[in-house]
Amino acid sequence: MSRPVRSRGFTLLELLLAFVVFALSFATVLEILSGSMRNTVRAREFTEAALTAQSVMDQVGLEIPLEEGFTASGESGDYRWEIGIFGYESGPDGFSPVELAELTGIELLQVDLRVSWGVPPRDQSSEFSTVRAMLLNREMVGQE
Repeated sequence: MSRPVRSRGFTLLELLLAFVVFALSFATVLEILSGSMRNTVRAREFTEAALTAQSVMDQVGLEIPLEEGFTASGESGDYRWEIGIFGYESGPDGFSPVELAELTGIELLQVDLRVSWGVPPRDQSSEFSTVRAMLLNREMVGQE
């Protein structure tokens, strides 16, 4: 009586299939890792842009004059910035900034800041805006 022959090991087809599964899994993991690294770099750039914006906004009223119509630009490391100061148009409740200035002696100014980085065509930018209050000269308040 002959015994059935049992195969030992894997066939070539099984090895090829295992290699294909491994290669696809490895490629997927690499793609996930590279995407994660891109997102980390992008988050770092936006964070540095926000910190640059905060630094420039902190200079308004100190090194950057708080005057309507003032514009300036500069660089901070790899980041370029442009700032403009304009009269504040109106609030959400419909109050008039002119009436506010006449009643309180406070003028509202809108500060717009654009921070950009990178080189074209992959350059990026982010815009920031705030409202600053400025005390008017007391001699001007109440004059008609």
